[in-house]
Amino acid sequence: MTDETRPPAGDERPPAGDERLPARRPPVEPVATERFTAPPSTRRLFLTPERAAGVVRQTGTARFVGFLAVSVVVLFLILYYFYELGFPAGLSQSRLTAEEDAQQVTSVERGYNLFQANCARCHGTNGEGGIGPVLNDQSKLYVHLSEQYIQNVLSVGGRYVCGDPKSVMPVWSNQNGGPLNYKQIQDLINFIRAPKNETYVARDPSLFEPLTNADGSEKTFHGWRDPNYKPPPDATPFPDCWKDAFNAPSQAPNASGSPSASGSGQPSAPPGSSPGASGNPAPSGQVGGSLVPATGQVQITAQGIQFTTTSVEAKAGSPFAILFDNQDAGTPHNVDIQDSSGASKFKGTVFNGVAQQTYNVPALDAGTYKFVCDVHPNMTGTLTVK
Repeated sequence: MTDETRPPAGDERPPAGDERLPARRPPVEPVATERFTAPPSTRRLFLTPERAAGVVRQTGTARFVGFLAVSVVVLFLILYYFYELGFPAGLSQSRLTAEEDAQQVTSVERGYNLFQANCARCHGTNGEGGIGPVLNDQSKLYVHLSEQYIQNVLSVGGRYVCGDPKSVMPVWSNQNGGPLNYKQIQDLINFIRAPKNETYVARDPSLFEPLTNADGSEKTFHGWRDPNYKPPPDATPFPDCWKDAFNAPSQAPNASGSPSASGSGQPSAPPGSSPGASGNPAPSGQVGGSLVPATGQVQITAQGIQFTTTSVEAKAGSPFAILFDNQDAGTPHNVDIQDSSGASKFKGTVFNGVAQQTYNVPALDAGTYKFVCDVHPNMTGTLTVK
């Protein structure tokens, strides 16, 4: 063991004179090659006249193509704008409005089928009335039969109209237990409120295909509401309860100039007549002896929502009696005598059939009068006084 100091492990160095140097490489000449392969013309820093003309032609073509593209886009936007909103001055209809109109027509046609299936039995196929009130009356359609009013009636039933809990008008909305959903209710309202100047196509309820007539043409129908109807200046609002419209007394004066009892619209009977002839409907088939037509008495019969007696005669200047026979079971009728101007000269009481009543009519001047049913204005006849 000696005192010689040795280097730490890993730090051993070769002895002096034995150091290794990098190997020498012989010089190599680089291979001659072109640095750029592009043609010399592309490396020029200036434009020749030919190249400048080509650039101008290319940019001009690009500008023209861009102009055409922008023009096409602008023209498309303008046409689409008018397609959506319509051309000014009413030259065309907007797409949204046209689609709304088409949907309205479809709704009315669906409502027609709903009405015929559910409502025509009581209100008539054309809204002329029957067991239920008239619906095609212009004075009612003008304001009274509004969309909200019909919606309320269909939602809660006939008790909404006259406050009658025993009304035969049922609830139709399925929200209150009825059979129709909200869309069907709206279709029904649209049909009742449809304008009469529009023509609609009757369609099969299940397939919604157009129905055809015997000659092969499409079966069509019109609405009821006249959009040009205006009530007279002295017209009064239609009563909330449709029955109240027939309770107004007749204004026909008697011989003394004051309203007579018989002209008040309340039927009366000759002495000794049966109770059915004195103002209360008589039982079906029962006719008192005084109801047999005699001198000074005429008979008018209503059956099938029409007057089967369409022409009667009476003596001028003398009171006479009308034996009115209502043969429509459960359907209200009456006789309202009107002059040529439409003014009522006598208004009989409305009552349900099957029953009979006798109306005592005051003396009338000679002339031709029209008698109608106030409940069903399509029921008309002619009274000739001479």
